Amino acid sequence: MKTVSLQEATRDLDALARAVEQGEVVTVTRDGKPVLDLVPHTGAGEGEAKPKKGGIDWEAGQAYLRSKGIENAVPYIAEDFDDPLPEDFLLRPLP
Repeated sequence: MKTVSLQEATRDLDALARAVEQGEVVTVTRDGKPVLDLVPHTGAGEGEAKPKKGGIDWEAGQAYLRSKGIENAVPYIAEDFDDPLPEDFLLRPLP
């Protein structure tokens, strides 16, 4: 990570933009204290694929499990798994 002063950033913005385009993060300081970071843009431009949003990457998880020899982490879930229970379920006496 590169660190430059605000004056240097103002003077050399074009060179810093090129460095950021190559994936480098640049921290801009004022009086020796960090003020902002210049980071690569992640938004999709015209004709580019949209960036992946956060959340769980299920495909990566499955690939990891397969690499550890686990083919089916959850082999079977019944179709009615999340259906409501019968009303008399809690009214039955315990065995």
